[in-house]
Amino acid sequence: MPTPIAIDARLNAYREGGIAEYTRRLTEWIARLDPDGAYTLIQHAKARSPMLSAPNVRHVRAFTPPHHRWERTLFGLEVSRWQPRLLHSPDFIPPRFGARHFVITIHDLTFIRYPHFQTAESLRYYRANFGAALRQAAHILTDAEATKRELVHDLGVAAERISVHLLGVDHQRFRPLSDSEVLPILAARKVPRGCVLFVGTFEPRKNLVGLLAAYALLRQRLPDAPPLVIVGRRGWLYEDVFKQAADLRLEAHLIWLEDLPAAELPALYNGASVLVQPSFYEGFGFPPLEAMACGIPTVVAQRGSLPEVVGETGLLIDPEQPDMIAAALERALTDSVFRARSRDEGIQRAQTFTWQAAAQIALTVYRHVIG
Repeated sequence: MPTPIAIDARLNAYREGGIAEYTRRLTEWIARLDPDGAYTLIQHAKARSPMLSAPNVRHVRAFTPPHHRWERTLFGLEVSRWQPRLLHSPDFIPPRFGARHFVITIHDLTFIRYPHFQTAESLRYYRANFGAALRQAAHILTDAEATKRELVHDLGVAAERISVHLLGVDHQRFRPLSDSEVLPILAARKVPRGCVLFVGTFEPRKNLVGLLAAYALLRQRLPDAPPLVIVGRRGWLYEDVFKQAADLRLEAHLIWLEDLPAAELPALYNGASVLVQPSFYEGFGFPPLEAMACGIPTVVAQRGSLPEVVGETGLLIDPEQPDMIAAALERALTDSVFRARSRDEGIQRAQTFTWQAAAQIALTVYRHVIG
């Protein structure tokens, strides 16, 4: 049965954060903003339940896994069964065929900017498919102006084919919390209040090795510096992170929280003194935005989209200079004037990042493409 607009949500059967979170939030708000529209949500057969319950959204099941070697052809055959006028691929790469028009979201260009931060398999996948995806897309969405600039200036994509929709934050979850909501979770995780917090996947692009070097310098400047709490999951090429921690003899001052339940994350932000994200490159950067919404100062790299997220509310650093990261962390921990300003301005700035606004731009793109 033909359907006007379909959204590829197969990745959500495999992950929760990042692109999967983007797909879920965007779809929720599109369904709200366009109650008279008709949408088909394509989930992978591994999904245990429908991702969204809405009267204008139907769910169908696909069997082609994301990032499969023959995905573009196999998934195209599946999409052909539903014959959408438009298919939105939130995970970069659309199928070769199956829909009349294609919209893709490009979240970052890590595989071009920093190919050595990718696994060989991931690099092969994007290099084999990305050029065709750019040519095939009727329109491209990006999460930040930084990515749009790279597409225009480095890859020659016409600016009018790209729309930027800054992403949102869940303001019901990420907000200043009371001690009664925070302290029990900190106690259960054995995390002291006032820690230095990192949130993200353990992978080279996140620059955890550089962060550990900076934290070692911070402890020389502030011998009583709070512990560094590292929240996330193991991604790829992460072995150097644990080696660095051992070489610097930091184990006693580090708290690793792998695969933390998402429900506990707002309490970790609220319990921290500062959120640090010294990534070499980010297409957006949810952790700084979530920290800002909770009223926590941020120290972030002056790379990619991160300056667009934090504006003047946080401290910008060169991710390749551990001494600069350490100095920024020291200021964030000890400068009460900066802390107060960063808290107030961060909360205010975070309010401007909404999924409703992001979804409205996506809807405008859909309607433009369909004509």
